[in-house]
Amino acid sequence: MRSAVVTSADDRMRWVELPGQEPSRVYVHGLGATSPAHFAEVAVHPLLTGRRSLLIDLLGHGHSDRPTDFDYTLESHADALATALTSAGVADAELVAHSMGGSVAIVLAARHPQLVSRLVLVDANLDPIEPRRGAGGSTGIAACSEQEFLAGGWQDVRDRAGAHWWSTMRLAGREALHRSAVHLVRGTTPTLRELLLSLPIPRTYLLPESDGPLPGAEALADAGVHVVPIPDCGHNIMLDNPDAFARATSVALTGAGER
Repeated sequence: MRSAVVTSADDRMRWVELPGQEPSRVYVHGLGATSPAHFAEVAVHPLLTGRRSLLIDLLGHGHSDRPTDFDYTLESHADALATALTSAGVADAELVAHSMGGSVAIVLAARHPQLVSRLVLVDANLDPIEPRRGAGGSTGIAACSEQEFLAGGWQDVRDRAGAHWWSTMRLAGREALHRSAVHLVRGTTPTLRELLLSLPIPRTYLLPESDGPLPGAEALADAGVHVVPIPDCGHNIMLDNPDAFARATSVALTGAGER
């Protein structure tokens, strides 16, 4: 376990580090998750092992600190991540990032280009979403006010999340969980999709095959983003089908198939 101070109040982000060759590979989890739990199996998969790998927890999540005075915007998450990676001596890293972590990774690559050489996005949010009460994930969390969420709305989220997701979600600060969800569904300006289209680095987007075609896939492909459907999985691709995830990620990170 390693850590770095990322705020003026001495809040720390923490990560599990696996030794290996440079460039570093950084794994970033989604909302209410933690990178060691979600990426440990694939990080040591025979197709992906050998790199220096940082399985990092975003501020407010997992083993990282949970400050209540942090705003948890995507930009602030990205800047805190940049501070942690810089402290760890990381540059030109390969980012493998799931869901909200993928959104943060896009912002990181746009704001701190020296830190990111390749992006593998795992079913990441690209577009603003309308909050909706009773829905799962960030959409439902963002539909209530922070006051409502802290006063007991989090219990409804717990009950909808189920035991598997709640096992890591319960580690997140409640302010962090709510604010992160609000800013995730709100997105950025320019949008995350627009930022992704403009990035000059190799980019791959993995999604569950069962979800059907990714909206806007043609424009992404025209911009050089490789869109890769993965069979036999849901949103947590790396957990549901680790072998297919490792094969697709290995191709993305070695540059095979790039035009």
